[in-house]
Order: sequence, then structure tokens, then C-alpha cells
Amino acid sequence: MGVPKWTDERTDTLTNFVGNESPISQATVAEAADELGTSPRSVSSKLRKMGFDVELASSVSTKTFSDEEEATLSEFVTGNSGQYTYAEIAAAFADGHYTAKSIQGKILSMELTGHVKPTEKPASVRTYSPDEESTFLGMVADGAFVEEIAAALNRPINSIRGKALSFLRTGEINAIPKQKESQAASKVDALTELGDISDMNVADIADEIGKTERGVKTMLTRRGLTAADYDGAARKERVAS
Repeated sequence: MGVPKWTDERTDTLTNFVGNESPISQATVAEAADELGTSPRSVSSKLRKMGFDVELASSVSTKTFSDEEEATLSEFVTGNSGQYTYAEIAAAFADGHYTAKSIQGKILSMELTGHVKPTEKPASVRTYSPDEESTFLGMVADGAFVEEIAAALNRPINSIRGKALSFLRTGEINAIPKQKESQAASKVDALTELGDISDMNVADIADEIGKTERGVKTMLTRRGLTAADYDGAARKERVAS
């Protein structure tokens, strides 16, 4: 079976999924591929054609795997398809010699991400009230633009895109509402819009700015910022040392 074609609707969903992340990590590419039912290679290719900077799959792995280890890992992942998360594979493989991130990078490079069990996300605090959700859904049904919904609910545009993606996943809307201003032209920084994030957890930040939790952690680390449940500053120091 071939990969699905890139319709306007699928392209809009992909654009909103990756948000303002730059470069777009292979972790985000893999999650987008799972969400859209296609391959990471197809997602990477589409993003690059649209002018996005995408991390190379070959640069993700941080440790060198021997040919024997690569073959063993491939056999383990395909032989237990859908049964283990990256963290569980890391714990079971090679006596825990490789981190979950290294395992993920190698599996990405082997294009076997479809055999990995998605990590269950912890329940996050509800950031939209029932009345706000009702208003949101009503405006989407009426064909409102993202900016109009943001103004009505006094929310950042990235938060609106993130909530729309959540509704799309649950089937409550059929498509992400369009923006009047193209994302490429917008210079608003999603994290900056949130202000002080020290008392927000990663899940809430992800919901607000329309990104994955992994993508939020990448942003926090890159900028040396600290959330309630993730110390990006300390992580940045460890990476640099």
C-alpha cells in the first residue's frame, strides 16, 4: 500500500502539528507520521518542500550500534510489533546500554517507528472550560478563522491551533480552522506569548502552544527555560558539558 497523498487538508494538519519548531526534530516527524498515517520519510520530504528545516534522521542516534546490535534490535522491534515503547525497548535491549533517545534515533533511521507502542500521555489539567470549548466548536462550525477564535476566547493563536488539533483527534471537528495570516509570515513566538511558564507543566504548555510534549522539552532545553516538571536549564548544561 502506497503512502497517502498530500491533500490541502492533510497539509494544513501537518503545518499546525509542527507549529513553530525549528529545526523540526525527527521525534516530531515520527509523531506527525503516526498522526497522519504515513511514513516519517514522506513527512520529512513534505516539510522540506514547504521550506521547513528538518533534522536529518542520520544525526539522531547518539551512540554507535554494531551491525549485530542493529540486526538484533530490528528483529526485536519487528518481532514484538506494537508491544513496547521506546523506553521499554531501551530497558530490555543490550542490558540497558542505550538510552531511550538513542533507541528512538536508531529505530527512526531504520524506519521501524510503526512497530513501536506509543507512549501513554498522562492526563493534563483541563485548560479550556466547557463553555470555551462550546464557543470554540460553534465558531469552527461557522467557518471562523483561527485569529477570530483566538480573539473571542482571548487565547494565543498557537493555543487555538493546539486545541483544534485535539478536537481533530477526537473527531469533534473535521479539519483545522484556517488562518488569515500564513504561519510563515507570523513572527509571534509561542513560548514568549505564554509569559512565565515556571508554574506550568509540560503537558499544559504543549496544549497551549499546539506542540507535542517532546517538542516542548526540546524548546525548553534549547532556551534553558524551566517548567514545573522539566528543568530545561539543567538539561542544557548537561548537553553542553
